[in-house]
Amino acid sequence: MILIGMAGVFIFLLTVEKGLETDRPDLNSGSVENVPGRDAEISPLATPIGQITASFGELEPISSLLVSQHSEIIAEEYFGSMRADRGHNIKSASKSILSILTGIAIDQGYLEGTHQTLEEFFPDYFANNPDSVKAGITIEDLLTMRSGLASTSRSNYGRWVTSPNWIEYVLDRPLQGTPGEDRIYSTGTTHLLAVILHKATGMNTLQFANKYLFDTMEIQVTGWDRDPQGYYLGGNNMAMRPRDMIKIGQLMMDVGEYEGEQLVSREWLVSSVIPVTGRRAGIDDYGYLWFTRSAGGYHMVYAFGNGGQYIMILPELEAVISVTTFNNGTSDWDYRRQLFNRIDREIIPWLEASWKTDGDPQSESPDHRFT
Repeated sequence: MILIGMAGVFIFLLTVEKGLETDRPDLNSGSVENVPGRDAEISPLATPIGQITASFGELEPISSLLVSQHSEIIAEEYFGSMRADRGHNIKSASKSILSILTGIAIDQGYLEGTHQTLEEFFPDYFANNPDSVKAGITIEDLLTMRSGLASTSRSNYGRWVTSPNWIEYVLDRPLQGTPGEDRIYSTGTTHLLAVILHKATGMNTLQFANKYLFDTMEIQVTGWDRDPQGYYLGGNNMAMRPRDMIKIGQLMMDVGEYEGEQLVSREWLVSSVIPVTGRRAGIDDYGYLWFTRSAGGYHMVYAFGNGGQYIMILPELEAVISVTTFNNGTSDWDYRRQLFNRIDREIIPWLEASWKTDGDPQSESPDHRFT
């Protein structure tokens, strides 16, 4: 079955998003003929996809690379000591899964909506530390990294995770921006989101995820850190198998549907991939904990974790890519550049050619899909 809902979402986004370049090829035609580096006379299908993905082992930190198209895994590579049955720490890519869980909590009635504020969930803290601005920070502010609170990430991360109370540490952080306007990337703010899910549902975040998402999809979480109070870490250090990362990407592709069951509403997933800009310079291609980028002339939604952990969704090509990297505690931006460049120039042309030969492309062209 070809699942086409998310592609139409991106045709809609062409008219609203501001974070991607405007001189892309015509997406409605399914053509990327003008992408630099393409040779129109040589079919990308001349090289097997498995041969292409195997060559990515040259990118030394990489530990796995899986490619799925039309809901089937078509290439699966493991490098070094990585194995198919081994869970991998996906770092901050777990933030994007937290976004899905927030949507489910709203769908199931545990949360009223993204307008709810911190004061509703941390009343004791604000009774002892009155601050009307902090108290008014909303769930949407947490989802878009626009809480305004000083970051607990990067150079501040060590001090945060060695503190005796991670929740209070985050809430005690000074305001360095205006909530709802200024984007400041911080794992501390997504940790508050995980704690809110715990408080609202009466289940810890893993129990909630298992009940409404993971068990149904047969996804195994092989590890997940907790804070000193026992709350699962919101937005970091979740471990799962690469095949399960592909399942998460496919759920996005299918706009929340899994084997005929709607696990999370289409409306939520559509909202979650629309970039929400912040007033300050910074990440302007960020929705509800999902990134977007232009990849080889196509739209890509992706989850990103430190060191090079990715779940990539290419709706117009009905494809999902997962990447894991041996964690070294740092982000290697040269590796990221090489990885993206090779995906854009080697894997995406193959997926495009495969999509075009999978029947009449015009009969399922993006402009005829869900909007």
